[in-house]
Amino acid sequence: MKINKEQYKFIIKGEEYHCALDITSAFVGGKWKTVVLWYLRTSKRRFSELKEVIPDITDKMLSLQLRALEEDGFVKRTLYPEVPPRVEYELTKEGKSLIPVLEAMAEWGRAKAKKDGEMVKVTAK
Repeated sequence: MKINKEQYKFIIKGEEYHCALDITSAFVGGKWKTVVLWYLRTSKRRFSELKEVIPDITDKMLSLQLRALEEDGFVKRTLYPEVPPRVEYELTKEGKSLIPVLEAMAEWGRAKAKKDGEMVKVTAK
């Protein structure tokens, strides 16, 4: 990025980013990360609960996204030593800092859908 005709970049954990939006996209971009974060914004959830509210995501993809979000410090995974084991996912402090961003994105999406589309009820398959 250029500021006053000077070129700058950001470096985080050895990775280079050309601007702040590049950083945001790298960490929460893609089809699923923001959706997973959205459904964790209000409470802890188990894997099966996330699958229920995000029906189009595969088990493998949900697992990959949760692992990536955990590695990036946005999601905390808690394993309870029970039989069968219980695992819950919740936002960390850093993950919670994304809530205003997610809410703004959701508001924009609702406005776009209202302007250019329609909401239809999904029927059981």
